[in-house]
Amino acid sequence: MVGYDPKADGRNISSFEVALAGSVSGLVTRVMISPLDVIKIRFQLQIERLSRSDPGAKYHGILQAGRQILQEEGPTAFWKGHVPAQLLSIGYGAVQFLSFELLTELVHKATTYDARDFSVHFVCGGLSASAATLAVHPVDVLRTRFAAQGEPKVYKTLRDAVVTMYRTEGPLVFYKGLNPTLIAIFPYAGFQFSFYSALKHVHKWVLPAEGRNNENLRNLLCGSGAGVLSKTLTYPLDLFKKRLQVGGFERARVTFGQVRSYRGLLDCAQQVLQEEGPTGLFKGLSPSLLKAALSTGFVFFCCSFSSICW
Repeated sequence: MVGYDPKADGRNISSFEVALAGSVSGLVTRVMISPLDVIKIRFQLQIERLSRSDPGAKYHGILQAGRQILQEEGPTAFWKGHVPAQLLSIGYGAVQFLSFELLTELVHKATTYDARDFSVHFVCGGLSASAATLAVHPVDVLRTRFAAQGEPKVYKTLRDAVVTMYRTEGPLVFYKGLNPTLIAIFPYAGFQFSFYSALKHVHKWVLPAEGRNNENLRNLLCGSGAGVLSKTLTYPLDLFKKRLQVGGFERARVTFGQVRSYRGLLDCAQQVLQEEGPTGLFKGLSPSLLKAALSTGFVFFCCSFSSICW
C-alpha cells in the first residue's frame, strides 16, 4: 500500500523501510526510462518544429531521434547524466514516499478525514513532491544539462559540471527552473497519488473478485495510468523548466539548431507561444507520456513490491 492505511493488515513498516522502498523504486525505474528521458529533453529544447517539413529540425520523431543520437553520440548517449539522474531518483523517491506516508498518517490521526480519500492523496502527494523537489533540484539541473549537451561535451564529469557552473554562473544556477517546477510539481504529484488511488478503486469495480489476484500487475497498470494523466495536465510547465535550466548553457546547444535566452518563467511562456504556437507547449509529449507511464507504473509497482518484501 502506498500511503498510510488505517485498515492495513497489521504489517508494521518503518519510516526507514518506506524511504528505502521509494529509493529502490526510483533507482530501478531510472535505468529503464533514461533513453526516453534524453529524447524528451532534446525535443523540449528544440526551437524548430518536430516535423520532417522543417528543414532546420534536428529531431522530428522518437525513432528518428533515437537513430540519430545513436549514430552521432553512441549508445552511451542515452544514459548521459545518468549519475545525477540516479541521485535525483533515489533522493526524490525517498523523500517523496516517506513524507507522503507521514503526511497521510498525520491526516488520519489529527483530523476527521479518511487518509485514503482522493482529496487527501492529492494534497499530501503535492506537499510530499514539493519537499522532494526542494531537496534534489540542483541534481535535476545537472541531469538536464548532461542530457542536453552533444559532442564534444562541455562537461566531462559531474565534478567538472558543478565547479564550472558555480564559477561561471554562481550558486543560483543550481535552482534555475525552480519556479515552474514548484508550480507544476504540486498538481502533478497530487494527481499521481490521487489518480493512482482512484484507478485502483475503478479496477476493483470493473474486475470481479476472482480477477484481482495479481496485485503487482494492478499497481503497475494503475500507476501507469496515473502517470499519463498527471503528466498531460502539467506538461507545459515541465517544458518551461527545461528551457530555463539550460539558460547560460547555449554554447552546448549551437549544433542542435536555434537557441533562445529567457528572462524568467513568464518571458519563456510568452516566447514559446509567439514563436512556436500552442503546440510548442507540448513538444516532447509523446516520449514524455511513454516515460511517465513506465516510470510511474514501475515506481508504484517497485515501491509496493519492496514494501511487501520487508
